[in-house]
Amino acid sequence: MSDTLAAPAAHSVEVRHSRFLAQAAPAEDVPGALAFLDAYSDPDATHNCWAYRIGAEYRSSDDGEPAGTAGRPILAAIDGQGFDQVIVVVTRWYGGTKLGAGSLVRAYGGTAAECLRTAQRRALVAMRELIVQAPFADIGAVHAALAAHGATKLDEAFGSDGVRVRASLPADQADALQVRLRDATRDRVKVVAP
Repeated sequence: MSDTLAAPAAHSVEVRHSRFLAQAAPAEDVPGALAFLDAYSDPDATHNCWAYRIGAEYRSSDDGEPAGTAGRPILAAIDGQGFDQVIVVVTRWYGGTKLGAGSLVRAYGGTAAECLRTAQRRALVAMRELIVQAPFADIGAVHAALAAHGATKLDEAFGSDGVRVRASLPADQADALQVRLRDATRDRVKVVAP
């Protein structure tokens, strides 16, 4: 299982008079990652190189640096540290001394890796949605079971025959929830995937 960041993080380093600043944040989706990029790119800097990984989706940019010397090393730092749903922007302010390709790879990748290494991690938990249909007499048992298994109620609707609750819970709790509901209600509750 992968981790994401618990909070935004930053790390800076100076390499031969050039200053590198890595800023990283959790990103649940591509629009969120691109919004972070827009907010944290410095238009006065020489380069704003970046990469993100969101599940199977990933992108990176060298932003004018020689091809493969910035974006890919940043992405490698994200993958190498086991992160998902993360964006990292490494901003460079040129200091007057040209860096070779190897130095650029080490500077961008190293700054990103150190930023992620020292950041607070949060485990990504796979979630699953379920719909629970229950007669009125079992509403209390349904709510107690959902709470006991870490479920979040997304929607609740009442009808003539009872209640219909749509909930999200950790995927590894879904089977246990169904067993608990079956036992607590003598199998009067129906649990289905949406």
